[in-house]
Amino acid sequence: MNPEKVIAGFIGAGGIARSHAYSLNSLKYYYNDIPEIEFAAVCSARRESREPFARKYGFEKALTLEEFIADKRINTVYILGPNKVHYEHLNSALKMPSIKRIYLEKPVCSSIEEEEAIRSLAAENQGIDIQVGFQYLYSSSVREALALWHTGKLGRPIHFDIKYYHSDYLKKEYRDKRTNRLTPAPDGGAMADLGSHIISMLVAFLGSGIEIKGAVQAGHFDDVPEDSDLFSQIFIHDNASGAVGSISASRISAGTGDDIVFELYAEKGAIRYSSSNADFFEYYIGDSGTWTRKMVGSNYKPVTSFPSGHVPPGWLRAMVHAHYVFLTGSDTELIIPDIEHGLEVQRIVRETADHLRSFRKIKE
Repeated sequence: MNPEKVIAGFIGAGGIARSHAYSLNSLKYYYNDIPEIEFAAVCSARRESREPFARKYGFEKALTLEEFIADKRINTVYILGPNKVHYEHLNSALKMPSIKRIYLEKPVCSSIEEEEAIRSLAAENQGIDIQVGFQYLYSSSVREALALWHTGKLGRPIHFDIKYYHSDYLKKEYRDKRTNRLTPAPDGGAMADLGSHIISMLVAFLGSGIEIKGAVQAGHFDDVPEDSDLFSQIFIHDNASGAVGSISASRISAGTGDDIVFELYAEKGAIRYSSSNADFFEYYIGDSGTWTRKMVGSNYKPVTSFPSGHVPPGWLRAMVHAHYVFLTGSDTELIIPDIEHGLEVQRIVRETADHLRSFRKIKE
């Protein structure tokens, strides 16, 4: 029996929407069991963005949001607009006549009121699959490291240090093009935009219930609001295990590209990973007395010949696999970032904003 045809619609026609269009178009090259996909419609606030997007990437129609929500054929929606309207768009998509699944880009919302509303909406619509866009969880090395961690061989965690740095916001011309990302935290800022990915990774390893004990921020430009963090660091205690550590996110670390460093130390060993060497991760088991480098390559299931298994995994490859899991309901992953995962990450992002406000008051 052939899987049901996917009638896909995008809410949003910006840069991240292009990445999703690429991923959906690429699925057929990697997997044999994907459903047929029809690119039905794209909508955005501006006609001059949605119409060229529809023509360039093969969508049948470019619609206003009102026209999009009324469409009776679309069964799969990708919410890809600005952070501040994610909740509004999710609420609208859940009311669509034929909706079966929703892919929601992170962060899931911008306030505690929206978090509570989303939790209620999810409870009322349990028959609709919602997956959140934390594609780094699908990176080959992260998946393998996560699988090793959950064997318990490394023991109880003690401390961790996780970073996500880049430098582009040091350039004024770059900031001028992305003013919508410089809104106050938790809607904007480095921890919401970048840090949410590595918070997601920590939640995948340690589970929910981690608690923020403090936060600091640094960096200043006259054209950036003080409450939009350019660099921020949060200090965390894991209530379940007693482990402590820090998470830092930066848009202004000179000499960095899009660099993630993840280090987790436990009673019987440790794990470390860097996105600059994404084709492997390293682990240490105390009895061995040595660090082991595990080469991973492109180890997705089902096994495909495109690309070869030895090629280094990349950011877009992880996103392609995220779409495969989303559209097929594959349960091969140790963790799939559902709406509860997204809300847990959002709680931490929101609490970070509260702590940063306290830090700024102390500085004053």
